[in-house]
Amino acid sequence: MNFPLLSGQYIETTDFMSDNTPESNQDSGSSTSSETKSFSDKYSDVMGKVNETLGNVDWTQMGKYGKAAGIIAVVVIAQIIIKVVIDTINFFPILPGLLELLGVVVVGQWSWQNLRTSESREAVLDKVQNLKKTYLG
Repeated sequence: MNFPLLSGQYIETTDFMSDNTPESNQDSGSSTSSETKSFSDKYSDVMGKVNETLGNVDWTQMGKYGKAAGIIAVVVIAQIIIKVVIDTINFFPILPGLLELLGVVVVGQWSWQNLRTSESREAVLDKVQNLKKTYLG
């Protein structure tokens, strides 16, 4: 192949293009059927190997993997939904500020109800200790 950069000659493309004209391509139908046959042979070989591999799998152990895959799929879908909701909320200019204000009000109200007196603070501390014992041991 000859690729002159500045000589003004045409680039030879013998490796990339065939010399067949559209008329000569019409009578080459027999070669496409052999290519299709070879593709179908390759496809059947691949499917045979896949079936053989799936036949060797211990399907009694798939319960563990199925649960793990299901949990991962649910987490991924939940994250996508949360991202879409947050992006939608951020699309409206006033909504994020109002939600932040709402969060501050809710935390302030909870703090006023549960942390104002020493008895209520001790009750909250006891609840936290009981939850810690229940879930962490």
